[in-house]
Amino acid sequence: MRSDEIQEKANRVYILLCGIFIASLIASNLIFQKFFMWDVWIPFIGDYTFELSVGILPYPITFLVTDLISEIYGRKKANQVVISGFISSLFIMGIVLMADAAHATVWSPVDDVLFTKVFGLFGPAVFASMTAYLTAQFIDIRVFHFWKKFTNNKHLWLRNNGSTIFSQLVDTSAVLFLLCYFAIIPWDKFFILFVNGFLFKMLIALIDTPLFYLFSGFLRKKFNLELGEELT
Repeated sequence: MRSDEIQEKANRVYILLCGIFIASLIASNLIFQKFFMWDVWIPFIGDYTFELSVGILPYPITFLVTDLISEIYGRKKANQVVISGFISSLFIMGIVLMADAAHATVWSPVDDVLFTKVFGLFGPAVFASMTAYLTAQFIDIRVFHFWKKFTNNKHLWLRNNGSTIFSQLVDTSAVLFLLCYFAIIPWDKFFILFVNGFLFKMLIALIDTPLFYLFSGFLRKKFNLELGEELT
């Protein structure tokens, strides 16, 4: 396959990954106000009940995507998608705030009170989320490439999980602190939501490791890359 054909395919895959990343990020911010409980058995812990925001469900996908982009496309491209996600979230925040300010008609299925109840906290929540998001994602990318260089491009599982675990610790603590600070959630929920959120993200990080191996291996084969080699 010619290099220009490989580059064209790589560009299409990169755009697809960016779309998945941005969609997951925005969805997590839009749906965060609903909380649910999930009973699960965890090795060495036993039966455990998670109390989580549904916004946490799509969010780990963003770290899997940035790890894939870091592995195949390099650090610069990974940073670009993080910035794109940030700008997209601010754009959506502006649209939601304008929609909240517009008065509903008397026959509107969703009135002003209901709309504000669902989306009224979107602005402060996005500020908290984006502050934690930028910090955690840049840390994730930096730590990923540190382990990649330190292990001489070996041990995919280490850079995949090592970067995600540390960055998710930062992300979970930072976003909960800001949400409590802005009185979006009460302070007495901080510890339980931190434990639940961080533990859940660690489980997802372990679960997505085979997916990271699968997709990174597929893309390396598709783009004729050696282990650790990046597209230029």
